[in-house]
Amino acid sequence: MDIVCALRTFMRVAETGSFSAAAADLGLTQPAVSRQVSALEEHLSIRLFHRTTNALALTLEGEQIITMALKVIDAVDSLNEASGAEAANAMGRVRLALPAPLGLYVSDRLAQLLDQHPGLVVELLFREEPSDLIGEAIDLEVRLGLVSDSSLMCRRIGWTTAFLCAAPAYLERRGVPKAPAEVNTHDCICYSRAGDGRSWLFSDGSNEISVRISPRLVANSALAVHRVVLSGGGLAVLSHILAYPDMEAGRLINAMPDYPPVRLPINLVYPSRKNLPLRVRTVLDFLVEAVRDDPFMAS
Repeated sequence: MDIVCALRTFMRVAETGSFSAAAADLGLTQPAVSRQVSALEEHLSIRLFHRTTNALALTLEGEQIITMALKVIDAVDSLNEASGAEAANAMGRVRLALPAPLGLYVSDRLAQLLDQHPGLVVELLFREEPSDLIGEAIDLEVRLGLVSDSSLMCRRIGWTTAFLCAAPAYLERRGVPKAPAEVNTHDCICYSRAGDGRSWLFSDGSNEISVRISPRLVANSALAVHRVVLSGGGLAVLSHILAYPDMEAGRLINAMPDYPPVRLPINLVYPSRKNLPLRVRTVLDFLVEAVRDDPFMAS
């Protein structure tokens, strides 16, 4: 038995909570995954999972072995890298969660990454709020703003750029706000990301200006807000990823260029581990470069 391979399989079953899901991630059959776990249990003389017809759960011994399994896998990965034995191409599945606008930006660039690494599978999860990385077996997540969870590894990779936008027809009808104090007299369309969505922050170049608003519409999807603003529904703070193409085409107008929305840090978070698998590091490096390639996010 290849104990390292069996430990990797055990870890993926523990992360996904399913033999069939782990098999799909690893490119194996479900019986092959089950045999590897059974062989590991026999080798260690312990039971790793409680198995029933409809459920799978770690035993106490299975929970205790996770930390040791991670150390063994990390050590082998480091040894392979140092010796040059690790394949140049990343292989396996990476679950990546990120806000929808950035997800669209990344989607336009993923084909080249996948072409370079034929064995790599990327599962994109569009999330507007933070996920449970461990519970949902998410390898990487992009979060905007401060990250309060100190148990996670956090790397800032860029900054957001947003615009206060509206359709030309709306501004012709309601007028153009000249300063933040005038914003709350308008029909505001709010994207509620991890908050109540009732305050917008603007900058005058040196200070932050908070504006309390009474939104006409609140949505937990930036894509939905974008559609409503395009249809003339009101003002909204939109990511440059969504707004800029429409601004260039004249479909949207930057309503208050002298007071742009406050920029937020773009953070990449992942479970705290000494060494990341090659598949995860490959996607991480891809994200860093993709953000740096966009001048609106790079500085």
